[in-house]
This record gives sequence, C-alpha cells and structure tokens, in this order.
Amino acid sequence: MRALILLLTTVFASSALHAVEEPDFTIVAASDAFEVRRYAPYIVAETDIAATFDGAGNRGFRVLAGYIFGENTSRARIDMTAPVTQRAGERIAMTAPVLQRAGTEDAEQRWVIGFVMPAEFTLETLPEPQSDRIRMREVPARFVAVRRYTGRWTEARFREHEQSLREALAGSAWRMIGDVEYARYDPPFKPWFLRRNEVMVEVARAR
Repeated sequence: MRALILLLTTVFASSALHAVEEPDFTIVAASDAFEVRRYAPYIVAETDIAATFDGAGNRGFRVLAGYIFGENTSRARIDMTAPVTQRAGERIAMTAPVLQRAGTEDAEQRWVIGFVMPAEFTLETLPEPQSDRIRMREVPARFVAVRRYTGRWTEARFREHEQSLREALAGSAWRMIGDVEYARYDPPFKPWFLRRNEVMVEVARAR
C-alpha cells in the first residue's frame, strides 16, 4: 500500500506543474441531482482486473501508470489526465468448487480500469504498450449523465450515488443506455472531503 501511495503521489505530482487535462465536454442540462454532458470523442487506455472494487482500482492504476511512465514501444512519457475510471467488466464464469478465504469480506469480480489519453494523440500516434494487458479504445461522442460528490473512494459511496443517479434519471427526460462508471479526479494526498468523484453513465433522450 505504501508503494502504491508513493506511485500515485509521483504520478499526480508530476502533473501538478500544469493543469491536468480532461476530456472536452459541454453541459446540455442540469438539475440538483445530476447534469448531462455532451463529450467529444476521446481515447482511453484500459486494463481488465479481477479483484474486489478497492483492489481493482489499486492494481489497475499500477498497470496503466507503468504505460504512461514509459513502459511502451517509444519509451515515451505521457502526461497524466483525469479522470481515472472504473466500471464493471464481463462477469467471470461460474466454476466449482466455490472457495472462501478467511478474512475476505468482498467477492472478486472483473473490473475495467481506464486512463483517459491526452487529446493530442490518436490511436495511430499513441505508443504501443509493452504489456498485453493494456488496450486502447476510442470513446465516441456521447451524452453522459453525471452525479458529482466528495468523499472517500469506497464502493459503498459509489453504490450510494449510483442509486441516487438511477432514481433521478428514472423520472427525467433521459434514459440510461450504457454502463455505470466511477470516476476519480484527484490524487490520494488530497483530503478526502475535498476530492472530486463522479458517477457517470451514457444516456439518450427519453422523450
């Protein structure tokens, strides 16, 4: 854990000398519960992790941070951007027997951890990862409903605000058409009560 905190601190501190880039968007609707943004296309580097919610974020960050620190075919260093995203991946097939380890409270599942790539790159110009665990994906232009909140990076907080977003969308002019994503914008050394976190999901007009 100490090694991870040092890595996170190094990554974000290296970006502190200039503003951290975010994907380009415009706000098209807003309420007390959420806002709807129209995002321009952008590219993400992603990796699949089988772990608990908290464990997936930590392990996925290590893999992707290695890529932007130079573990790529060009040995190039890529600027850190925001947010770091996490969403549920494909379900792991059921097998037998079911094993339970003492002291383990949360079940493992598959998660997709993503880093947004700087806008200056295209799929053709991004350095290729050395690790075959990383893939590049272009996210097309889309409408996204976003609920913003502060606090710690826990699954309980994420689920709480995910449910609030789902309930707010159910009575709105927008309907969910994508997977829910959890987005972190701040480094771990920022006080938890000042952190910017978001629950995001692709939407379309319901009426």
